[in-house]
Amino acid sequence: MGLAGLWPTLFTSIGQTIYMVLTTLVLAGIFGLAIGVLLYATRKGNILQNAAVFNVLNVLVNVIRPIPFIIFLAVAQPLTIAVIGTSIGTTSVIFPMVLMASFVVGRVVEQNLVAIDPGVIEAARAMGAGKLRVILTVLIPEQLAPLILGYTFMFIGIVDMSAMAGYVGGGGLGNFAIVYGYQQFNYTATLVTVVFIIILVQVAQLIGNVLAKKFLRR
Repeated sequence: MGLAGLWPTLFTSIGQTIYMVLTTLVLAGIFGLAIGVLLYATRKGNILQNAAVFNVLNVLVNVIRPIPFIIFLAVAQPLTIAVIGTSIGTTSVIFPMVLMASFVVGRVVEQNLVAIDPGVIEAARAMGAGKLRVILTVLIPEQLAPLILGYTFMFIGIVDMSAMAGYVGGGGLGNFAIVYGYQQFNYTATLVTVVFIIILVQVAQLIGNVLAKKFLRR
């Protein structure tokens, strides 16, 4: 089949990829922020120092983050079926995507927060700010611009995940490139898929850069 007859399928695939990526980014962004803040705050000497919580989270991040996502999809399949009811389909692959991305985002958040000058936190505590208030009004706002750039970087990683999810029935541009490009020797279909992915990533990077610059100038 020529590319002309594939446009409806291609646009459906683009919609599926955007759905997978944005849903994963929002959910993993929230869960990852919580994991990252806990990793930072429960470190020795920090405001919520707790060795048990820190060690458990640290081990989970170190165990899950290095697993190649295509293998993680297979490992997480029983859990995906237990939670979602199936491991096939665009919505079902979002679950393992959110699971892995949350731990990766958590490490990104933690690494940004450790760059904060401890004196800023001590000053806030000296002024009577509670622990939760320090987290919400000092820690996160202080590193907002680097966090936005970190989330932008994760967007690109999540696009990669969505492409691999397409290989196991998740739909999206990854599935389109494999089924209509690679398997049918339609190089044009593969090339068009790559162009749309590049456009998607460039738009996300532009938005991330603009937002980060805006918050740096506050």
